[in-house]
Amino acid sequence: MDSAAYELAQVNIGRLKAPLDSAQLKDFVDNLDPVNADADAADGFVWRLQSDAGDATDIAVFGDEWLIINMSVWRDPNALTAYMYQGRHREMLARRREWFERVAEAMVALWWVPAGHRPTVAEAEERVLHLRANGPTPYAFTLRTSFPPGTRTPVSADLPEDLGCPA
Repeated sequence: MDSAAYELAQVNIGRLKAPLDSAQLKDFVDNLDPVNADADAADGFVWRLQSDAGDATDIAVFGDEWLIINMSVWRDPNALTAYMYQGRHREMLARRREWFERVAEAMVALWWVPAGHRPTVAEAEERVLHLRANGPTPYAFTLRTSFPPGTRTPVSADLPEDLGCPA
C-alpha cells in the first residue's frame, strides 16, 4: 500500500482544571497562538482543527464544556513526534498537569486518513471511543502502539509513559 496516499490524524482531548479565562490557565491560553503557529510551520504538518477564533478551544467535544480538543493531520508519526517533543510545545507539555486533569481513559487517538481528508469532531470522538473499548488497532491507535497504513501488524515505539498532550 502506498503510504504517501495516507496522512496521520491525531486527536487529543483534555479536561480543564479551571475555566479558560481563569488566572490558573493564563499561561496556557497565552501560549495557544504561538504553539499553534509553531505547529503550522513544522515539517510534516498538514492541517489542524480550528474555529473562527484560530484555535479549537470553543469547539465542543463529547458534549462536555470542560473538555477541549486538539486535532491535526500530519505526514507521519515521525513528523508528529518531532514537533511534540521540541521547543515551545515541549515546554507546554511539561506543564500540562497545571492546566489539565489526569484522566484514566484514553483521550488521545491516532488513525490514518486518505491524503486530503480532514477529520470531523464526530469522527475523532468515534476513534477515541473505539480505542477505549478495544485498545490499539489499525482503526484507532497510539504513538506507543501504532499501525503503518494498511497493515494489521503493530509497531511499538520507545516513548515516554505519559503522552497526554492537551495543547
